[in-house]
Amino acid sequence: MAAGDVKAKIESANKEGINRILTAKPFLVGVKPAIEVLPGMKRRSIFHAGPPIEWRRMCGPMRGAIVGTMIYEGWANSWEEAAKLVEEGEIDLSPNHDHSAVGPMAGVISPSLPVMVVKNEKYGNVNYGRIVEQKVQFGAFDKEAVASLQFWTDILAPSIERALGKIRGQGGIGIDLKSIMARALYMGDELHNRPAAGTALFALSILPHLIETAEDKEQLSQIISYFSSNEIFFLCLAMTACKATMDAAREIEHSTLVTVMARNGVEFGIKVSGLGNKWFIGPAGIIKGLYFPRFASRDANPDIGDSAITETAGVGGFALANSPAILSLVGGTAEDASRYTRQMQQITLALNDTFLIPLFDFQGTATGIDIRKVVKTGILPVIDTAIAHKEPGIGMIGAGIVTPPMEAFKSALRGYAEKYRL
Repeated sequence: MAAGDVKAKIESANKEGINRILTAKPFLVGVKPAIEVLPGMKRRSIFHAGPPIEWRRMCGPMRGAIVGTMIYEGWANSWEEAAKLVEEGEIDLSPNHDHSAVGPMAGVISPSLPVMVVKNEKYGNVNYGRIVEQKVQFGAFDKEAVASLQFWTDILAPSIERALGKIRGQGGIGIDLKSIMARALYMGDELHNRPAAGTALFALSILPHLIETAEDKEQLSQIISYFSSNEIFFLCLAMTACKATMDAAREIEHSTLVTVMARNGVEFGIKVSGLGNKWFIGPAGIIKGLYFPRFASRDANPDIGDSAITETAGVGGFALANSPAILSLVGGTAEDASRYTRQMQQITLALNDTFLIPLFDFQGTATGIDIRKVVKTGILPVIDTAIAHKEPGIGMIGAGIVTPPMEAFKSALRGYAEKYRL
């Protein structure tokens, strides 16, 4: 095939891919137990963040999260019991992204855990997201950590589902997440490390329906208190909306568009539209940022979580200029944030027509990472993220900036050349 023909096919495929991204319409339509909705979820399945990895190679937070989740499920009562079951092959471990799902940090999803159900109304794909909390996802497995999952299962998830049922009963689809994300960007969020405005806007959207469908006043008080004290909540919805956006652009022949970036605490993996469901992997990096008192880089686990799906879809680190407040958490200056945001234009296919940056005269965020541009320019995607302690259960010890390994993009480009015989 002539070089001109190849280029034309790539440009056409990427044009289709970026159009699907920009025209996506993700709506929150339900909250259901994972076993009822997740493709491939079995009775003893546990899905996790990042590319595939075996138990023996997992980092501390990932192992701790799996143990905590197994205790929550009632499969084990201790680390030893849980580890024995995994080592004997009794637990089916698999990446979230291989099952249309995402989860923050360790990202562990098990059969009983309710997941957010987000439908892309434009293209019909349905995707799923794990709740954001500050304990099990960082590897905690004590009683308090397990109780946080139980609160989600017994009270919060059913309440949100009833409220969504009320919306559906009145002829609605669900809650328009893209609209909330666009408004939240205007209010200082970047929607990865800072989703505070998104949480407030979501709470305002669903609260009238929660009030109408609440089973009792005490339960309603618990839910309102939860939203008021968990400003990170909207991250799980932003992530799932971004997953539903990017999944619409999957498996377009000849496309060089990155559809997944994810980390398991040991390795960083990407997927590319024109290369199907294959992972391309490199080592996960140590995040450069600010640490909480008493902690330093020696305590940090390498990069972990599915939350880089936000950057994949053009927000998070790609919208740092929109969120000066985040700099107090991740470090750097306003000039750094603007530079990162503009630099991402060199490795992407378009400017977003919905996610806008007021500081740049309402120019859109850079959207649609192209593996060719990453390798050619040497510029890597910028991700702003939390830093987890390397030991299970200690939790978040800071936040900062990290980039993927170039190795993953070069490997993907080699894979592309092989598949299309370039």
